[in-house]
Amino acid sequence: MAKEKVIGRVYETGILEQALHSAEPEFIAVYGRRRIGKTFLIREYYEQSIYFELVGIHQTTLKIQLQNFALSLKGAMGLGIMPETPDTWFKAFTLLEYYIESIFLNQEIGKKVIFIDELPWLNTPKSNFLVALEHFWNSYGSKKNNLILVVCGSAASWMIQKIVNSKGGLHNRLTRQIRLLPFTLEESENFLKSRSVLLTRYQIISLYMAMGGVPFYLKQAEPGLSTAQIIDKVCFSKGGILRNEFQRLFSSLFDQSDQHIKIVEALKQNRSGMNRNLILAAAKIPSGGTASQILEELEESGFIASWIPFGKKSNEAIYRITDEFTLFYFDWIRPLGKRDPGEGYWMSRQNDHRRLAWAGYAFEGICMKHLQKIKNALGIGMVETFHGPWYFSAPKNSLGDGAQVDLLIDRKDSTINICEMKFSESEFTIDRDYSKKLRQKIDVFKRVSKTRKNIFITLVTTFGITNNAYSNDIVSNSLNIECLF
Repeated sequence: MAKEKVIGRVYETGILEQALHSAEPEFIAVYGRRRIGKTFLIREYYEQSIYFELVGIHQTTLKIQLQNFALSLKGAMGLGIMPETPDTWFKAFTLLEYYIESIFLNQEIGKKVIFIDELPWLNTPKSNFLVALEHFWNSYGSKKNNLILVVCGSAASWMIQKIVNSKGGLHNRLTRQIRLLPFTLEESENFLKSRSVLLTRYQIISLYMAMGGVPFYLKQAEPGLSTAQIIDKVCFSKGGILRNEFQRLFSSLFDQSDQHIKIVEALKQNRSGMNRNLILAAAKIPSGGTASQILEELEESGFIASWIPFGKKSNEAIYRITDEFTLFYFDWIRPLGKRDPGEGYWMSRQNDHRRLAWAGYAFEGICMKHLQKIKNALGIGMVETFHGPWYFSAPKNSLGDGAQVDLLIDRKDSTINICEMKFSESEFTIDRDYSKKLRQKIDVFKRVSKTRKNIFITLVTTFGITNNAYSNDIVSNSLNIECLF
């Protein structure tokens, strides 16, 4: 196995390794957004153990899917002639059973992997694919101790509803599951280094804010280019791979992608987050099961996330966009339309006030994704905590002030960290006005929450904070980007 080629993914490869050495049949579901590396992970880690691989074709007929199956079976069997194309999935899985029996007879003892990729695409209307898959596993695969069946899909919500949480024939049949998420900053750094792309951690974060931790996107980075040059080439040049990525991405993941885009557009208008009712009203989508499904699909695919604000109930959750590329697309790529911005467009935007506003928000999102790293740096990695936003809007005509906290960490050791995330190109300086704002935030929070816990102001910045009278007076913890890696 070519395990050394897989960067990061320690938890995920551990699951695959356990399955390889178990004494029981294994049925593994792997899901995650497009371009995230699902296929690469399975192919590389199980390289020598895959004896059959089938990849679904997007938006095609049952007949073509079955022809594709016959071609895949021919390749696996090494036949010079084409096997007969089955006319149903039941017949296709019967042929697969015959093939598996032959390799069990003629191959050395060890786990054999059957890999079915882009599973949702195989489930065309009236094809009975899912029923045939259920029958194959329940009547045959679940009895073969040397068999590993791996199914993958980019349509995360479909995979969860139909496979992971199946209420039909696959109910409780999965033995393991992997939700593949984007690379962390640490994994991104290691991935870039493996490709001889040597950037400072500040530049890696700057790249991450535009592309996120999606391996395929990061793969476009070339050695010897700065982050600004990479973004210019990949996102703004005529042949840039990400210039037209957004529409392809959403249309490949969601059947009614226009509804999903409306939700994201609505959230884009309020970066602090919105509750369900506000989102649906802004997107002009009626409340109901369809709306809930769209929100779930976006969340499971990693484009949005929900948090329950401190002191609120579960039905008061707020949503915000968490996918870095989606944010970058709406702020910078979509406004250009089909217009060629010219060479060096992103390089020329480095001091644009709009870029600074976008970078600040994107950096906040990255910090929230790396919360465990922040907790570790604070020495509370093992402490049970609640984390999320907090906000208070003062009633109209009142003399009181409102306040908002983007990240609050409520700890079991009678302490609350109010976290402020600030992106800058040098040390961040706390002046008199900002110090006053922080103190007001503490006062409003104490008054409204009636907490008796210690309140610590924690700043997470790119290069730390300037040591002055204001920072010494108000800041309890100062962390920089090193803690995020």
